[in-house]
Amino acid sequence: MEAENYTELSEFLLLGLSGASELQPVLFGLFLSMYLVTVLGNLLIILAVSSDSHLHTPMYFFLSNLSFVDICFISTTVPKMLVNIQAQSKDISYVGCLTQVYFLMMFAGTDNFLLTVMAYDRFVAICHPLHYTVIMNPHLCGLLVLASWFIIVWVSLVHILLMKRLAFSIGTEIPHFFCELAQVLKVARSDTLLNNIILYVATALLGVFPAAGILFSYSQIISSLMRMSSTEGKYEAFSTCGSHLCVVSLFYGTGLGVYLSSAVTHSSQSSSMASVMYTMVTPMLNPFIYSLRNKDVKAAPGRLLSRADSCP
Repeated sequence: MEAENYTELSEFLLLGLSGASELQPVLFGLFLSMYLVTVLGNLLIILAVSSDSHLHTPMYFFLSNLSFVDICFISTTVPKMLVNIQAQSKDISYVGCLTQVYFLMMFAGTDNFLLTVMAYDRFVAICHPLHYTVIMNPHLCGLLVLASWFIIVWVSLVHILLMKRLAFSIGTEIPHFFCELAQVLKVARSDTLLNNIILYVATALLGVFPAAGILFSYSQIISSLMRMSSTEGKYEAFSTCGSHLCVVSLFYGTGLGVYLSSAVTHSSQSSSMASVMYTMVTPMLNPFIYSLRNKDVKAAPGRLLSRADSCP
């Protein structure tokens, strides 16, 4: 009963990126700009895919879902951080912290699954082009996206239910700018062995299997490209994978950076900076990578504007 009383009364303090008061306006302007650019860029991707019939293909269906998840991902952390900076406050309620942990895990995991599904889509398109439309039919595409959401929703819920059994002190300080599961477990007053075991197992399964799927897909793609005799055909086929490879490298690279910074340096400052790359920079750059490297996405706004001009 004592643990429950601690939990119900708990309030956390997010220490943020820097305690220097003169840096707060700079951080506010920087992160507000990054947030607005991210939301606008990903909304434009969604609008382009939904309004242009040329982009009604499985690859762009998954891309629009990825853009939606990226908007939700960054919206889980940045608005609360901006409010705290503006109000010169570090408070976050117990319920607010658990909510942030839940949605962060859910959207990060869904991002991971969608990148794997997109790799499979490219594998089918390049290695089995004649059967592509049959294999990647609308029913399968929808099923893959729903399965991704279903798995990660329940995995995230398990973590939250396990967290509810933990006790926290009032005013517990979290050396981060958002409630990250690993950081929250470190400041718990009760035993977190079971939580850590489930965290490591889930991270291993949900990290290793999707990554292995991506590596397998691209090994088959490279093997198929090596058998092509036409250099132009190789370039055209692989160019469709370029954007996806960049996004995958950015996602896993920044995620690995967060893990190494927390496991090796034990510095909250370096871990927070690595998390900025993972939670803000990656969602912000994704629409630019796809729009700059993909001629279909670049042409979509022009087609949309010309169609709007032709309407009376």
